[in-house]
Amino acid sequence: MPLDHCHPRTPHEKLRLPNWFVSSLMMDRALDAIIRRAKSIDRKHDIPYVAGYSLDGRTIYIDRHLPRTMNYHGREIDTDRFLVLHEEVEKTLIDQLGLHYLHAHQIALRAEQAAVRSAGIRWRDYDRFMQQFIKRLDDERLKKVPSDLDLKPYRDEHDVDLLQRMLASEKRGGLPEGVGKQEIRRALDEVKAHAKGEAVANGAA
Repeated sequence: MPLDHCHPRTPHEKLRLPNWFVSSLMMDRALDAIIRRAKSIDRKHDIPYVAGYSLDGRTIYIDRHLPRTMNYHGREIDTDRFLVLHEEVEKTLIDQLGLHYLHAHQIALRAEQAAVRSAGIRWRDYDRFMQQFIKRLDDERLKKVPSDLDLKPYRDEHDVDLLQRMLASEKRGGLPEGVGKQEIRRALDEVKAHAKGEAVANGAA
């Protein structure tokens, strides 16, 4: 898998450091292990928020418009490995521990941040690079959304506008006929119902 493994064949020999010691080398090895376990990485679709995952967690989606690398002080940095780490951690916490998306996202974001820093990259530089594409992709018309994209992140964030644009994309023929439409509509209905319930509760209070 072409994601720049730092130590693809290195045996897991014990480092000559205490177990609790923060180690960039061990972080690289841990990241490589997660990358190797990723079943499939797809860069052929439009993905809101830059990256996401399939319902069954077997596919990590990265938006087709995001560059594969960022130039950092003369180094070409493969950013996919950090995004895969984030999405794998987030999906696992949601599916295995039942965490709310926003809680899982926060933990995954910290893991991503630690991996970025261990690679010798300042987080604010990496984040600035990502943010420019998050804004650009969030503003564009979604033309090619995968049929099995997990919509829980958008549902949990109550992003009604985004879900409506995804539904509009399907109506324009951006998705294969009949694919993903019911899931998007169900998520949209759930968000609206939840928002209405919160409004009633706040009114009663």
